[in-house]
Amino acid sequence: MLQVVGSGPEAEIVLSLLRSEGIKAIAQKTNYAVGLADAASSDAGPREILVHEENLARAREVLEAQEPI
Repeated sequence: MLQVVGSGPEAEIVLSLLRSEGIKAIAQKTNYAVGLADAASSDAGPREILVHEENLARAREVLEAQEPI
């Protein structure tokens, strides 16, 4: 696991950034998000950003290089 973010839209931003650098990544709901009411149809709740282990160090570098918003 690379990182946990607060919502589906935030996960999409991180995924887009990683993919623009050629790093394959996916987001999945955390155990907490799955337990939320209507979580299956909602972007509410935290997401885990996952990358292949061989890409983990590079993915961390990409995220650390980003300017804070």
